[in-house]
Amino acid sequence: MRKAYVIADCLSDDNKREIKKTAGECGFDVAFFDTEAEASGKVSDAEVVYCNGPTLFKEMPGLRWCHSMFAGVGHFLASGAFEGGGIILTNSSGAYGLVISEYVIMATLMLMRRIPEYEEIIDRREWTQNLPIRSIAGSSIAIIGTGNIGSNAALRYKALGAERVTGFSRSGRPAEGFDEVYKIDDYEKVMFRESFDVLMLCVPGTAESKGLLNRERLAVLSEKTLVINVGRGTVIDQDALIYALNEGVIAGAALDVVYPEPLPEDSPLWTAKNLILTPHISGDMGLPYTVDITVDIFCDNLRRYARGKSLTHVVDTTAGY
Repeated sequence: MRKAYVIADCLSDDNKREIKKTAGECGFDVAFFDTEAEASGKVSDAEVVYCNGPTLFKEMPGLRWCHSMFAGVGHFLASGAFEGGGIILTNSSGAYGLVISEYVIMATLMLMRRIPEYEEIIDRREWTQNLPIRSIAGSSIAIIGTGNIGSNAALRYKALGAERVTGFSRSGRPAEGFDEVYKIDDYEKVMFRESFDVLMLCVPGTAESKGLLNRERLAVLSEKTLVINVGRGTVIDQDALIYALNEGVIAGAALDVVYPEPLPEDSPLWTAKNLILTPHISGDMGLPYTVDITVDIFCDNLRRYARGKSLTHVVDTTAGY
């Protein structure tokens, strides 16, 4: 019987039942493992795998399709396993819009309400009040990346009263939730013309996006701008961001992604001013809604795969997403 393996520790019993039922209908026997260590040595006959990393690919000589439970697949591509085109890679793009956009709103409100600064005040056991604060209502938002995560964030900013939400993408095509969308090539022109309260980044980590927010592009931001990155750490020139924070070039930042990860203990990023730093948890799989969608994507594609139909969410291994 054809074999499929699921290597993930975040699935509910309902998730497993759905996958098992779908697999049976498609002529697959499926086995579940919580960890790669548990699965090691037991997956040599895999044709299909649902997992969060490529570590065990060397043990799967017959692998034909891998579904990533994540939207970002840089670590899969870096393994080299997909260079020959013999293995299809699909991702869970579309599953993370809700959970990550809620993180973005949380971080925006924390920075606008000066929470990092109040935490420092409390740590000093002082009782200072009335720091000037801002609101999302009436604010101007810029988002680099207008896909599922960017659109979800745009809609939530608008729901909280943002006056304008401007998007930047490779194509410049209109997208849901945005008042206007420009090509990334127009960034400097737009930034010189307008003053944004928030600049959010949610683009994948590719060779093209590396250093996208560099020293020059940071320099054209307003001193009131807050930078929020939930894409990949490599998208921002980290040294330039640290300078911008410490010198007051921008008002603050929230980073859920950095480079390298984990962040070294001696990194100056730890002590940068007015920074919210989290360990890549904005798309936390602890939210059942997110896991349910990744499972739905996998099950739908498993039906397609078994019938010889084209899969959805196929990663362009050249583009990196």
